[in-house]
Amino acid sequence: MKIVVLVKHVPEPSASWGYADDRTLDRAAVEGRLSELDEYAVEQAASLVDNGLPATITYLTMGPAPAVDGLRKALSMGGDDAVHVSDDALHGSDALATSLVLARALERIGFDLVVCGMASTDAEMSVVPAMIADRLGLPQVTFAGALSVDEGSVTIRRDGESAVEEVGASLPALVSVTDQTGEVRYPSFKSIMAAKRKPVTTWSLADLGIDPASVGVPGAATVVRAAAPNPPRQAGAVVVDDGEAAVQIADFLVAQKLL
Repeated sequence: MKIVVLVKHVPEPSASWGYADDRTLDRAAVEGRLSELDEYAVEQAASLVDNGLPATITYLTMGPAPAVDGLRKALSMGGDDAVHVSDDALHGSDALATSLVLARALERIGFDLVVCGMASTDAEMSVVPAMIADRLGLPQVTFAGALSVDEGSVTIRRDGESAVEEVGASLPALVSVTDQTGEVRYPSFKSIMAAKRKPVTTWSLADLGIDPASVGVPGAATVVRAAAPNPPRQAGAVVVDDGEAAVQIADFLVAQKLL
């Protein structure tokens, strides 16, 4: 069996993000890391193999050169090899273009099971897994809190607000997992060093037969008109209860059109 895990190299969530002149995120100005939500996908794939599933694991990402660091982090947690789709024309790609590129790469790699996080920690759109499944004609089982693979099928547990569901699909299939699937392993120094020797293949858009005009900023179906940081928080008013507090609060709510 072949498992392919989709991962993304994202800006450090705790850093101050900025924007480039073309209103895309300035990734070069901030340190990056493997998306935390994708670490759960890596963990689930590695756990399947650890628990006896005869499978190989390939990690797949798209992005600029530093994205290889995310692949190396994933490989240090387990797995066999990785594929990095890197092309200058990918800059500014939206979810539609991303799903196109990843779907083409998956077709070239080959797979039985695709595992991914429920969203990226930068865009947080949570739509790319469904888009990829649609492009490839795959059954998708999403927001898994646990998963198992047995005899040509995958079964997940989905924890909802009012019910716990068990959902299954025949392979090949795509699964997205949540951050409720269990603790993510911490790679040892030996595993980190071993990951440096695992093969990482780099593909361009030409390798995938994709027209550069269909991706990046020129091919985006969405447009950012403006972007600005949140304004600094203003100091709040302190209401001292001298017998008129209720009136002051009511006046404030009326002024804010909340009453």
